[in-house]
Amino acid sequence: MSSEPGETPHPLSHRVPDLGALELLLAVARHGSLGAAAREVGITQPAASSRIRSMERQLGVALVDRSPRGSRLTDAGALVTDWARRIVEAAEAFDAGAQALRTRRDSRLRVVASMTIAEYLMPGWLIALRAERPGTAVSLQAGNSAAVAARLLAGEADLGFVEGLAVPDGLDGAVIAHDRLAVVAAPGHPWARRRGPLDPAELAATPLVLRERGSGTRQVLDAALAAHGGLAEPLLELASTTAVKAAAVSGAGPAVLSELAVAEELSSRRLVAVPVHDVLLRRDLRAVWPTGHRPTGPARDLLSLTRARPRG
Repeated sequence: MSSEPGETPHPLSHRVPDLGALELLLAVARHGSLGAAAREVGITQPAASSRIRSMERQLGVALVDRSPRGSRLTDAGALVTDWARRIVEAAEAFDAGAQALRTRRDSRLRVVASMTIAEYLMPGWLIALRAERPGTAVSLQAGNSAAVAARLLAGEADLGFVEGLAVPDGLDGAVIAHDRLAVVAAPGHPWARRRGPLDPAELAATPLVLRERGSGTRQVLDAALAAHGGLAEPLLELASTTAVKAAAVSGAGPAVLSELAVAEELSSRRLVAVPVHDVLLRRDLRAVWPTGHRPTGPARDLLSLTRARPRG
């Protein structure tokens, strides 16, 4: 029964049978046999008989007359069966609607990831997800860690990935991997020919090619060098890892980037790693989502895949 606005809804009476019992009663009405009804719903005849008796006690009326010739509904049983049919039909409609909602949810996945994760880790994860969920359409947006948080909080994405020092405000998260930052320079730069590691103060005082503020890379570098005078004014401040890497390769100046992003350039000697002592350039990679809304459906499956493929 519906309630007027402001009224407290009344709980269902303890005399209302569960759906399973009502489905059994409908089967008895269709077959005229308790044994046939039991087979239809997948239980034994003694269990079906016991369930009918329990429902009769619950309602306080006899529902079925049993005889050697079969089982026949009483007048009260016929009336209860009419009500039961409407309840079961409504439950089936409810179930179909819920399934449609799940299907719609599972048909798409919106992911937003910070640059390094989007470029170097996400492709492999999405290929694995497609093998598990071929019917799910995935859209991926890339941005810095601040942009990831903003899109999640605006409801524009189902799951995000960031590289910063901590979980952004308004989000929950889980560490899925670790990453290290590398100081890199072109082979012709003086740092590439050093015999010993850089001093942290020298790194802090040198204008570098850097990612923009708000990026996870910049956050980690700012925190690592705060005790050594802080970062000098950047030589160049660029909005993508690819742009920073290209500038460093061209000889514009040294840069600090994820080891993931420069692995190929280091292997081909287009860039040289420059060691730095007494500076922690390690960071956590996190999956993030709005506080209190744990990932479900394909977002949950993608999160599981990232944990199954750890790095660092």
